[in-house]
Amino acid sequence: MSKRTVEIIGAGLSGLVAANRFAQLGWKVRIHERNPELRMFGAGIWLWESGLKTLETIGAFEAAVARARSIREWKIVDHKDRVLMSRLATPTDRLLLPPRADLYQALIDQAIANGVDIVTSSLATGVTADGRVQFENGADAKADLVIVADGAYSRVRESILSTKWMDFGSEAGIRMLIDARPGDGTDTLVEHWNGSWRMIYNPCTEGKNYIFLSAPVNDTGARKIPIDIDLWKSKFPHAADLLDRCEVDSRWDRLVAVRCRKWSEGRVAIVGDAAHAMPPNLGQAANTAFINVMALADMTTAQADVPRALEDWEKAQRSISNHVQNWSYFYGYVLGKWPAPLLSLRSDIVAALSKTEWFDESLNRGARHVPMGYEALKRLPANAALATAQV
Repeated sequence: MSKRTVEIIGAGLSGLVAANRFAQLGWKVRIHERNPELRMFGAGIWLWESGLKTLETIGAFEAAVARARSIREWKIVDHKDRVLMSRLATPTDRLLLPPRADLYQALIDQAIANGVDIVTSSLATGVTADGRVQFENGADAKADLVIVADGAYSRVRESILSTKWMDFGSEAGIRMLIDARPGDGTDTLVEHWNGSWRMIYNPCTEGKNYIFLSAPVNDTGARKIPIDIDLWKSKFPHAADLLDRCEVDSRWDRLVAVRCRKWSEGRVAIVGDAAHAMPPNLGQAANTAFINVMALADMTTAQADVPRALEDWEKAQRSISNHVQNWSYFYGYVLGKWPAPLLSLRSDIVAALSKTEWFDESLNRGARHVPMGYEALKRLPANAALATAQV
């Protein structure tokens, strides 16, 4: 019996996780990257329990987190150094922080080991519901399933008229890695708020730490690359030593959110930022993409009728993705839109809410989600999951 085929558009994190899981389940997989080489920008990434379980399932965990810091606490403090939230990790509710490049390379290496066909300089321009992909060079390809994973600004998504809205928001974000020094914290994320400005210190590896900065997008000084160190130090004077280490090699992004009318049509599925981009306020965007991709692979593998499987998949996964996206969006609104004269009230409200069970469950619903396929893998002997999928 011939293997079912899947064409994946976009070799970012969600595309590569999809490639690995589908190959692991016995599909013939080809992934297309528009750029001439696979590359990842210099920053760290938060990997919550849901993302870590995904990596364990597809066999990329050890390589992805080999240099990662294990985070004990995520702490938010205001401009008066008052602690507004303290979110503790545990051995069963983990948060690890590797460089994005380590995660990306681990996914690439695992895809190669799984026999995934990786095609670079391959620009998809459109898809059709019957599972056909059109490419800029005039070629096309037909598959049992097509996965669109080409990011928030997807040019392919509109082939099936999927976009409902895009919100470019009011924040600009800058990400960079800085040199680590003795005395830097190694297990605590510290998120500093000053009005609508934010700085997050993220322990990352023994040699590097990850800094994330965000500010109103209409402040031209805030989005300068290289950063205006004096400007940022005026907002976060206590972090002057960290800011002095900021390098030219940094990345500026507009923090965008995407909501789709639908995630699929016929044999086409949309995943990752193309389906549900969100501001990185909870550090859960990639983790949410991973759990959706895992469910997509398992549900389409279990059903012969791919279009029906995609309908069932969206019904199963949409609510948790919407929840995480809504919380990320609301988080940004509280940070960026709160009236300056009422910042003390904001601190009071956030500090009080963060201690409630409702807040804890809502904030962490996506982070603690068990991805589909993980429990099945745990119940089977070593290598049995792959062997079963190929029978």
